Amino acid sequence: MNRRTLLGAGLSLAAATSLARTARANALDTLRARKKLLVAIDLGSPPFGQTDEQMQPIGSDVETARLLAADWGMPMEIVQVTGPNRIPFLLTGKADMVIASFSVTEERQKVIDFSNPYGVIQVVVAARRDAAVRDDASLAGKRVGTTRGSTNDKEFTARNTGAQIIRYDDDATLITALVSGQVDIMATSPQVMAAANKRHAQAPFEVKMVLKTNPYAIGIRKGETALQAALNDWVGTNLRNGKLNEIYKKYNGVGLPAEMLS
Repeated sequence: MNRRTLLGAGLSLAAATSLARTARANALDTLRARKKLLVAIDLGSPPFGQTDEQMQPIGSDVETARLLAADWGMPMEIVQVTGPNRIPFLLTGKADMVIASFSVTEERQKVIDFSNPYGVIQVVVAARRDAAVRDDASLAGKRVGTTRGSTNDKEFTARNTGAQIIRYDDDATLITALVSGQVDIMATSPQVMAAANKRHAQAPFEVKMVLKTNPYAIGIRKGETALQAALNDWVGTNLRNGKLNEIYKKYNGVGLPAEMLS
């Protein structure tokens, strides 16, 4: 290959890279031209996403996405995801954004970007009230259920408690395992614990340990600066006017932290 060919190939690569960056930066224009939002939501993660008796999507993330679509004046299509495939669906263009109780972590920020947070979620260890769970050492050898690929899974696994970790594909399957007695301890969120208690009130679970409190936000592809700015503006507006707090309180039973609303 001669120098001219090499130079041409280099220029072509540079042009392609520039075009790719421009395309990412103009993602907001692309979805507006399409006139439809493709939003990835986990419908197996109550109370954030689930289906009702008529198999219709409900939950705080569903309502949040619908509020966004209404404010932006376009219809929304739900792209169903699970915890492990939220990022792959986003990176392959199957969705414009992820609204799925998506905790902001350093690991995730290496491959995707986030809007400003619109909610918070705790990582907790919960067990039946009579269970002697006090600290990491008390979990050694015990079966602990969690949702595969979730922040809960990663946070608990990193503690190296010596527990036998049983991973389920989504929160709904984890709840079924808890209610049916397959596991009696879970590394999860207070919201999932509350959903399990609704189905098994005679032997309720309670929070034994709080491992971490994480903000969650809307996930987008790297470099989508215009989309990120528009989402940040939308999140700020709807935190100040109370709409996001109303949605959060409706499904979680408590309001957002005061510092998020100011």
